[in-house]
Amino acid sequence: MDLGPIESLSYFVPELILGVAVIALILVDLFVSRKELLGLGALIAVVLALIAVVWTLPERGDAFLFNRMVVHDQFGVFFKVVFTLATFATVWMSLDSREVDRVSQGEYYALLVAATLGMFFMATATNLLMAYLALEFVSLASYVLTGTLRHNRRSGEASLKYLIYGAVASGTMIYGMSWIFGLSGTMDYAGIHAALAAGQGGSLTLLIAVLLTLAGFGYKIAAVPFHMWAPDVYTGAPIPVTAFLSVGSKAAGFALVLRFFYPALSTLGADGQWHALGGAGWPQVILILSVLTMTVGNLAALQQSNIKRLLAYSSIAHAGYMLMGLVVLSDEDLRSILFYLMMYYMMNIGAFAIVMLVANVTGREDFEGFRGLAWRGGAIPAVAMAVFLFSLAGLPPLAGFIGKFYLFAAVIRGEFYTLALVGALNSVVSLYYYARIVRTMFLDQPTGGEATIELDWSTGGLVAALALGTVVFGVYWAPAINLADRSARFFLG
Repeated sequence: MDLGPIESLSYFVPELILGVAVIALILVDLFVSRKELLGLGALIAVVLALIAVVWTLPERGDAFLFNRMVVHDQFGVFFKVVFTLATFATVWMSLDSREVDRVSQGEYYALLVAATLGMFFMATATNLLMAYLALEFVSLASYVLTGTLRHNRRSGEASLKYLIYGAVASGTMIYGMSWIFGLSGTMDYAGIHAALAAGQGGSLTLLIAVLLTLAGFGYKIAAVPFHMWAPDVYTGAPIPVTAFLSVGSKAAGFALVLRFFYPALSTLGADGQWHALGGAGWPQVILILSVLTMTVGNLAALQQSNIKRLLAYSSIAHAGYMLMGLVVLSDEDLRSILFYLMMYYMMNIGAFAIVMLVANVTGREDFEGFRGLAWRGGAIPAVAMAVFLFSLAGLPPLAGFIGKFYLFAAVIRGEFYTLALVGALNSVVSLYYYARIVRTMFLDQPTGGEATIELDWSTGGLVAALALGTVVFGVYWAPAINLADRSARFFLG
């Protein structure tokens, strides 16, 4: 079903809520003296958007909207839920962050909500032009969010580096997209699919186009060699923004990647498997990127003393794990990526929430700030941090183990045994640096000069919910995997 602009509006309620919220936050900021109300307003807007996404789901069939620029389908709805949950957690953290207290509240929360709106379009774009505009919209908001600490030189440098890397990656990507347009004669994903299925264009030309386009996609998910911005940006940005980039922005990047490579450059065969079109061999390129990304991320993390920077390299490594699911090209792999993103959301946001809690009290983000955390009144945060870190490492019986289990099972079913072995070895390497943090919290004795950690109800509630989810989904994951299975569906018209 193809709908025009007017008919499409009934599907567009969540986006309209976010768009109105952005304008309202900017205007209300001019008249409100209690700036914390702006954070509550952003929180309410995100919750309303989430309700709108879920509430209208059973009543709306799949359809192309706005003359095939975007689509409403199960895949897009899944990512909209992930984005709103990521923004909800980010705003919640921001309300308790001492860093965010020093920034312009109206601009900050408006940019967070605007970035969420752009992510909605990234997940639902079915046109190269729309995909590019959505990615640029999110990137521009992210550049400003990274540099919101105006009097912090590290934040300014991070924002500038992010902008420079993003501009280069964006220019390379749109050049690659122009090649794809030249090959197919259309920017619509369905038209690109039809042109490649008909044998238009050469395999070498398509491979070059894919490589150029991957520069933009790889930059968004922080895949090697497009990852160089991530450590500096994650370190310099306010901690809630770092959490938002590591989960929300990365999920948006994967939504863009999956919709581009599955419906546009692949075809669903009679055997139920996806097959790459055009003979370009791009799955092999993804395989190499996956191996490089997880290996470089984990090895670089071994040398870090700043926890935010360590988690930045950890985030790069996890992008490599998720890229494994794209290599095999099957519905099982697609389902495993979606499932892993859900698990990654809980454990990564939770880890950054603990980092923010420690930084609020001590002003430090390094290992020294975590020394003896369990014996400085921070026993509960230390236990929660251990849960998140061991889940990121993939230890049972935690959610991260189940996520990796489905990823590795899909790769082994596809007979990519070497890739699975490399992933397993990287998981072992990651356990070392995660365990270093746990050892520092529990086994290293405080020197006596460290500040006492107090867990307030607000941050404590968020941490408790995320830690509980990480444990529960480690032993009972059927609802989550069923949701991922239902969501691994593209509307192809």
